[in-house]
Amino acid sequence: MTDETTRQLQASPSVKKTTAEWMEQLTPEQFYVTRQSGTERPFTGPYWDNKLIGRYDCVCCGAPLFMSDTKFDSGCGWPSFFEAVSPDAIREIEDRSHGMIRTEIRCSSCDAHLGHVFPDGPPPTGLRYCLNGHAMNFVHGGRLSAKAE
Repeated sequence: MTDETTRQLQASPSVKKTTAEWMEQLTPEQFYVTRQSGTERPFTGPYWDNKLIGRYDCVCCGAPLFMSDTKFDSGCGWPSFFEAVSPDAIREIEDRSHGMIRTEIRCSSCDAHLGHVFPDGPPPTGLRYCLNGHAMNFVHGGRLSAKAE
């Protein structure tokens, strides 16, 4: 297998459903954000002010995305994190919509739109993963399995 084939396989989501299946599974807000690359209004979605200890999973497929110990208050009105649970949890895509160049983040497992990443976060990464709350489920006290860590 060539390196290019390996990269393409890694970029291909493992969870695939039809639009009708996603619409049946998700709320209208979740569908709009994750399947139509929408954005909730700031300070309106779930989790932007959540301070509980736990894990944030993809609302579409349940894949772990972020841990609460990487969450910080960026003041932007969306849940913000400085690091994903692993480099393989999300994938980055250049986004040229709305007359800007940004980096979109998507769930690696199901290709759900999560939000964007910006280079203005705190140490140690300097990154701000700005997520839509409707793209995640919070698991109170959730931890990663020893295998994932």
